Amino acid sequence: MARAYCTLIVLAGLMGAAGVALAAGAAHLPDATRLAAASSMLLFHATTVLGAVALVERGILHRRIGLAACFGFVVAASLFAGDLSMRQYAGQGLFPMAAPTGGTLLIATWLVLALSAAWPGKTSGKA
Repeated sequence: MARAYCTLIVLAGLMGAAGVALAAGAAHLPDATRLAAASSMLLFHATTVLGAVALVERGILHRRIGLAACFGFVVAASLFAGDLSMRQYAGQGLFPMAAPTGGTLLIATWLVLALSAAWPGKTSGKA
């Protein structure tokens, strides 16, 4: 499990770095509102991944469901932000409905995170 935690922390770091880079682009490029939204999604969900990994590791969240939620946040936020970034820089999206698909997956992933807290598993409550 430690490998999954480290992988998620690395991915969260990459999401955070990309989020800051996109925020810089949003601040300096004309008509770059898409980049601001992409930046926010990456930054918010990078910190969410870090927090959820900590909660899983402590046994507060169900381990498998919590890790699935963490990976879901990475995939969904990257899909959403990637589509908006492609639209800004390349003039076309990743594929039709990519951003809405990423957004819908983010909503679903938040529900999975809630489920992992409602059904914490055998290791919950350890001090």
